[in-house]
Amino acid sequence: MLDVDVTVRRGTFELAARFACPTPGVVALFGASGAGKTTLVHALAGLLRPAAGHIRLGARTWFDSGAGIELPAERRRIGYVFQDARLFPHLEVSGNLDYGAKRAPRAEAFADRDEVVALLGLGALLGRRVHELSGGERQRVALARALLAQPHLLLLDEPLAAVDIARREEVLPYLESLRDRYAVPMLYVSHQYEEVLRLASSVVLLEAGKAIASGTPAALSAHPRLRALIGAEAVGAVLEATVAGVEPAGGLARLALGTQVLRLSLPGAVSGARVRLNILARDVILSTGAPRGLSVRNALEGSIAALADEDGDSVLATVAVGELSLYARITRAAVEDLGLREGLPVWALVKAASLRTQAYTRREPGAAATSSDQ
Repeated sequence: MLDVDVTVRRGTFELAARFACPTPGVVALFGASGAGKTTLVHALAGLLRPAAGHIRLGARTWFDSGAGIELPAERRRIGYVFQDARLFPHLEVSGNLDYGAKRAPRAEAFADRDEVVALLGLGALLGRRVHELSGGERQRVALARALLAQPHLLLLDEPLAAVDIARREEVLPYLESLRDRYAVPMLYVSHQYEEVLRLASSVVLLEAGKAIASGTPAALSAHPRLRALIGAEAVGAVLEATVAGVEPAGGLARLALGTQVLRLSLPGAVSGARVRLNILARDVILSTGAPRGLSVRNALEGSIAALADEDGDSVLATVAVGELSLYARITRAAVEDLGLREGLPVWALVKAASLRTQAYTRREPGAAATSSDQ
């Protein structure tokens, strides 16, 4: 577990954050500007001293005010990747990587240099100077340098905030590969919800210096404060599914959701792969009768679990599909016309074209990952 309970005071701002998230995995800190994300990261890294509390990663205690423990930053074995990469401009890419490797105890090495270079696509860049790299390439080098230091924790402080959309889309698949290959715990700071959905195994919501909620992306998908942060149009269910097979006729992947199935286009899908889906509330249509004669391929049978009034003329309906929840944004008039109420059986209709795959782990189940902190 990454177990954090700290109070940090900086001028008139006070951070009082308490959460515990399982590791290895990616813990995402998500919140608006000024919520305290960077302050918390600096406390974890040992760059700021908390007024009280503790910071623990597994069996390691980095800070405990009650026990008088305060491990200095250089002994916490943290790999830190900043927004601006902070590479050494006088060194080639290869030299930057060597710097990271020299900091690592050989007895605890889990990331091989050649493997990291291949994983992050750096082979053709090794002889280049920093000024010859694009923003996305700089961040990939910074990631490799941090990983080659064999850290106990990777801190990624909005690493894609300084690159454009194209470069962000270039780097995100490498981050996914790093997450899936190595079981090193990662703390990822972002104000982009799409990045959180693609990478995170746990999310911590920060607001005005407080950790107001933490849990899996699925568990927090309907949290009211998350809805306020991302906006009504981005509200939707986050579901974890498994590829049950691929239909030979249409090439659609069948995704098992409990006892029911969703179908969507997923190039290169293999049975057993894990998929994270984001089904937006605006893309779900409700029917009180079994659908017939429709082009929609996905119809999930469930029941109304809750109806929540929103601003304007809209209502957010929660649909229980087995142990899962979907959300549908409908009008108040539709609620009255359909006679929707809690417990009413309904079908949730979702077009395959509107399904958004936010994470896709192609690795076969049972494939081993390498860890520095099991």
